[in-house]
This record gives sequence, structure tokens and C-alpha cells, in this order.
Amino acid sequence: MPNLSTALKMDPWRLQSGEELNRLRAQIIAGRDPQRPEIIICHGTGCLANGSDKVAKAFRAALEGKGIQAKVMPGIKTTGCHGFCSRGPLVIIRPQGLFYQRVKPKDVEEIVDHTLVHGKAVERLLYKDPSSGDLIFNEGEIPFYKLQQRIVLHNIGKIDPTDITDTIAAGGYQALAKALTTMTPEQVVAEMEKSGLRGRGGAGFPTGRKWRSALQAIKKKGRPVYVVVNGDEGDPGAFMDRTIMEGDPHAVLEGLIIGAYALGAAQGYLYVRAEYPLAIRHLEIAMHQAREYGLLGENILNSGFSFDARINRGAGAFVCGESTALFTSIEGKPGNPRPKYVRSVEEGLWGRPTVLNNVETWANVPLIIERGADWYAGLGVPHSTGTKVFSLVGKVNNVGLVEVPMGVSMAHIVEQIGGGVPDGKPFKAVQTGGPSGGCIPYSLKDTPVDFDSLTAAGSMMGSGAMIVMDHTDCVVDVGRYFLRFLEEESCGKCLPCRLGLTRLREILDNFSQGVGSEKDIEDLTSLSQAIQDGALCALGSSAPNPVLTTIRYFREEYLAHVQEHKCPAGVCKDLITYGIDPERCTGCMNCARQCPAQCITGKKKTAHVIDTHKCLRCGICKETCKFDAVFIS
Repeated sequence: MPNLSTALKMDPWRLQSGEELNRLRAQIIAGRDPQRPEIIICHGTGCLANGSDKVAKAFRAALEGKGIQAKVMPGIKTTGCHGFCSRGPLVIIRPQGLFYQRVKPKDVEEIVDHTLVHGKAVERLLYKDPSSGDLIFNEGEIPFYKLQQRIVLHNIGKIDPTDITDTIAAGGYQALAKALTTMTPEQVVAEMEKSGLRGRGGAGFPTGRKWRSALQAIKKKGRPVYVVVNGDEGDPGAFMDRTIMEGDPHAVLEGLIIGAYALGAAQGYLYVRAEYPLAIRHLEIAMHQAREYGLLGENILNSGFSFDARINRGAGAFVCGESTALFTSIEGKPGNPRPKYVRSVEEGLWGRPTVLNNVETWANVPLIIERGADWYAGLGVPHSTGTKVFSLVGKVNNVGLVEVPMGVSMAHIVEQIGGGVPDGKPFKAVQTGGPSGGCIPYSLKDTPVDFDSLTAAGSMMGSGAMIVMDHTDCVVDVGRYFLRFLEEESCGKCLPCRLGLTRLREILDNFSQGVGSEKDIEDLTSLSQAIQDGALCALGSSAPNPVLTTIRYFREEYLAHVQEHKCPAGVCKDLITYGIDPERCTGCMNCARQCPAQCITGKKKTAHVIDTHKCLRCGICKETCKFDAVFIS
């Protein structure tokens, strides 16, 4: 992957019209041979962490060694995340479309020799269907991809995010040209209203209605008006926005420019968490390239419309994902929420009308303008149109990024696309909506995944994180985890958050130690409702959701902690005991060697015993036992 300085050295063609954009696109496409071999290497954050940069380096060296004529760097294209994160690093050979998984640098010579030189597949690197055992050669035939409908993600994994010509060849900025040359700002807003697009980052407020409200506020207060991208994705397990910014930054930028045109904004902001360095880098490159090509800045496409944007880095505060805290952070103040007596479309940044949408919402805008509101409204369900991108993580076989039409069932996402939980048993629950969401049990697996259905189930869509839990997960412990997270991330400005979250966590701590009571369940419920009613911002008002939904659906598990003094999942340390099954134990002594408390005794080739009084309940013995002899009671 080129560095920033390399990526910015280009011979730009400043475009003067939509016609010139079309001619440039045709010229780029005509200069490419679709039959020439190309190696696509995933360079999303997950694959990079697994060494995909070393794989790319090995390919370059191998190609040079074979003397093969290259297409790009040489014959190599690095892209954003392909989504199938649990199988990375991923490599796709085009034009055959061969899909190789878990590729290591040592595999590269074999791929070059077998596939690029002799045209044969390296079968051991192909995906094997877990149900049939059949090898699958093509990416599009793998169930993980085949069962999705990739609309927002359609370019990611195909284009080089640091090369604007790749984006233009794939149709980038066509929607912007259409909006600027054939539509009035009013028509753009009307199209957004008709599409039914709802915000993809929180409560799902209708995007078109938000834009319409901003126009009404502008009539009263005048300009300036601001447009803002919320890229402060802080939910545990969430990486949807990061992937879009890394893999298709121009889609976000194009959506923002269209929104600015519709509202008459001259300045925009992209608020991105500092923990996303690759996303920031790719956005910086995309913005520079867009300016060079006349797609951002003064007199865009010679239309008379001017707009520019800048990136603001978040400093890691989860609360800055809340709109008012984000605004105060951009303004250079501490990122604390403020009361929402007036909506941000009326008084946002610096007290001016401001439209804030998250990354995925903005990335949907060009699709709606290019293909039409009727097309978009035909996807999903009537009150939740379009598709939704989810990060699927936790106790699931196919960890990764998933895009499906709104309204598909939870079971479709977890069991079919996700491949179910590793042991083949039903999942226990799925936590949706991040720390402020709720836990949906297996009994509701057929719940449609849309805004209204998830809310009715006690959860929320949120940004789209899905954390799958199985029988080894304790709902009390899950509630404690999210409360600790929110307790640490709360700004502490209002009493319900500052004291209420701490008290909720303390009550759950008692449950985990077996010293709670049945009355505590009622106290949890009443305190949660008080926090919901009294918190200053959405972080506090939605914080009790994990507690309320686990009580609603797993009340018997709470009762087991206080009535039987047991943790059914075997997680809460104060309520479990480790033991060794003498019939399974072979006396290998491995657990005894690994035990930090030295509480396991026994001779070689004889059954061992755990001294429960000295046991720390760390679980190392169970993890290291190869014979499944260690059990929890």
C-alpha cells in the first residue's frame, strides 16, 4: 500500500462537468484489460493484523522472481476489508475469481506457480463448505457472501481506496454529478424523504425528515449551516463505519457533498476516532484527490457550488458519539453532552443549524440519488427501508461484516450467514445496539431485524454491532461488563448516570457473588427506569437496556445466582468450583504444571485432584487439559 506522499503524487484532471467525469471514467475503463490477471489482497485492519501486508510483499517478490508481467504494483491491488474476517488474510485471483483464505507468506510461491503460471487452484487454501465438505472456488458461491445483499459495501474489496481512478471507474461521483447538474436542492431532499432512509447510527431517525427540518431552521435563522459525519464508532464489537471509511472513503465523501448541496452548506466535518488511523489516512487521501479532480472545494464540477470539509479526530471518549458532545468536541471544548432542549438541526455546531449522520448513512446517499428513491424504498421493509451493515462477532463461526436487507430474521444472520455457534448448539442470545442495546434470546430468533422490531423486543438497532452469546456466557456478567464500560465512559455530568450506573453495577456485583436477593431484581428494574427517565443524554437513558432485557428474558438465571448460589454458565468465580473427572484424567500432569496456585496434585499417569480451598478459579487448568477432564460445578 502506498504511503500518503506517494498516493498524493498524481497527474490530476480537474473536471469541469458531469460529461468530463463520464469521459474520464470511459478512458480509465478502456485502459484496463479485464482479462489480465490481478491479485486482490485484503488490507482491512483485521487482515493487516494477521499479516496481509507481508503476504503482499511476498507476492511482489515472487512475481519479480518469476518475471511475470504485472498490472498494478505489480499485478497486486490492496483493498479494504472483504468482510470474512475470521478467514483472513484473504486473497482473490481475478479474472478467475478464485478465493483463497488464511493465506500466509509461505503460501505465495505455490499460488504464483500453480494459479498464475499454470492456471490451477491451490485446493488447500480454498474454502470448504462445513456442511457438505465441498470445496468452493469462487467468492460469490460461499454462503457467507451469497446470502448477503451488499449495497453499501458493493465496492469494498474491489477498489483500491487510495486510488480515486478506481472509484471513478466503479461509478464513484456519478450521483454527485447527477445531483449538481439535473436536480435542485429541494429535489435532493425530496428524494431522501421518499427513500425512507433512517439514520444508521442510533435511534433510526428518518434522514429526509432531518434534512427537511434543517431547511426550515435555515429559513428562520439563516446561514451558515453545517453537515457532519459521525465516525466516532465506539461500541464494543462494532467496526462497520471503520470498514466503510477504510475501504470506500469516497462514498462517504460523496454522500456528504450531496447533503451539503441539498442544504446549502459550505463547510463540513468528519469526526473520526483517533483509534482509526487507517480510516483517517484513507479519508485524507480521498479528500486531497477529490480536490485535485474538482470534486471537492471551489466550484465543484463548474456548477457554482462550493464546499469543503475537514477531519476532526476524537480522543477516545465514547460519549463523544452523542451528537451534542460531538459538537462541543469539534468546537474545541470538552466533549460533554448538553441538554437537547433544541434539536441540532436548529442549534448544532456553534449554535447553527447542523445535520449530523453517521458514516453508513452518508454512504447510502449516493446510492439513493443515482438509482432512485423508489429502488431504495423497495429494499427492506416499509418502515425500515434499504440494507443494514452489521459486525457479527462473539460465539459465531463466521465472524465478520454482514450486509442484509432490513427485516431479515436474526436466525438468518446468525445461523445461516454466521454459520451458528462453534459447538453446533443454539445460540443463547444476541446483544444488539452496543452497550445501550439489549440481549435478544434464542426463543426470539425469528425476530425481524429492523428498527421497530428490535425496539419492541427491548433492544435497538444502534450502529449495528451484533454480539452472539452461547451457553458459556452469563447474562449477569454480560450486564456487569456493559455497565462497567458505560460507567467509565460516562461524562458524569448528570446524577442518573454518575450515581445510577454505579449502583446498578454494584447490585449486579452482588448477584455475581451470590449475595443478592430477589428484591434486588425489582430494585434493578425500578432504578433502570429512573435512569432512563432522568439521564441527560442517550448514553444514560439507554444504558439500562442490557440489564432490563436480561431480566426480562433470563430471570431464572438471576434467581439461580441468589437462590441456588450457582452460576449456570460457570462464569461468576465466587459461585463455581473446578474439579477433575478421574475417569477422563490421564495423569499427564500438564494442568499441575500450568496451575499458578499449585493447587493440583497427583502422580504421573494417575488421576489428579484440585484443592478447591487454594484454587483461584482462573480456568487455566480447563484451558490446557487436552482430555476434557476438568469440569466446572
